Amino acid sequence: MKRASNFARLGQSAAAAYEQAIALLGFVGESALAFAGCIAHPARFRWRPILYNIRSAGFDALPIVGLLSFLLGIVVAFQGADQLRQYGANIFVADLVGLSMLREFAPLITAIIVAGRSGSAYAAQIGSMAVTEEIDAMRTLGIAPLEMLVLPKIIALLVALPLLTVFADVCGVFGGMIMARAQLDVGFAEFFDRFTKVVSVTAYLIGIFKTPVFAVIIAVVGCFQGFRTRGGADSVGRQTTRSVVQAIFLVIVADGLFSVIFSVLDL
Repeated sequence: MKRASNFARLGQSAAAAYEQAIALLGFVGESALAFAGCIAHPARFRWRPILYNIRSAGFDALPIVGLLSFLLGIVVAFQGADQLRQYGANIFVADLVGLSMLREFAPLITAIIVAGRSGSAYAAQIGSMAVTEEIDAMRTLGIAPLEMLVLPKIIALLVALPLLTVFADVCGVFGGMIMARAQLDVGFAEFFDRFTKVVSVTAYLIGIFKTPVFAVIIAVVGCFQGFRTRGGADSVGRQTTRSVVQAIFLVIVADGLFSVIFSVLDL
């Protein structure tokens, strides 16, 4: 009986996951249709919410993104310092820091920070509105919730996340430069000269290319979980937690898929 109950719980979990995946795909389709409608009628774009979300998700996130990227650059250079020193390859710290930060670490750490910071805020905001029936009131007044609550967040993250990633690139490389000078006696000019020779524009663009996909994942998952809020305040907290976990998971999965694709394309 115990084994049967375990199989039953497993089946229920699988069915719930399948139902949520189908609902998420439906939400993506509805958001795409709403965006297409706004493209056809540009007056329907809500520019004030878009600018507000750019400020809250982008500008307000600069300190934490810059600090963590700077520390990550220091850690990468510090971890590689001992190995490089053994072989007299101190200058190759520029290769290590530059390629790792621009291609992988900066886009990924920025997306994770934004998922935890802004994705959770989206879910909590929309979830609170769902609990207090504000979303139903919007529909009654003829205001489309997707155009008012979802599209401004997606568009804002599409603008803010690439810019945050560029800022993270700069901070991470600067942190690596400081650690290279402290641990490997590689000066700033020497580091920068090597950096410009080995880090191509392609490596930089690969990191930036990922960010719009990450932005859509974070915004869509956060808003989707907010709309699924039912009940009271405990449901808001539960859906907010799910939004962060699912967004980070999907961002890492997407980053892995990008790595496979770029490897196949020899980029």
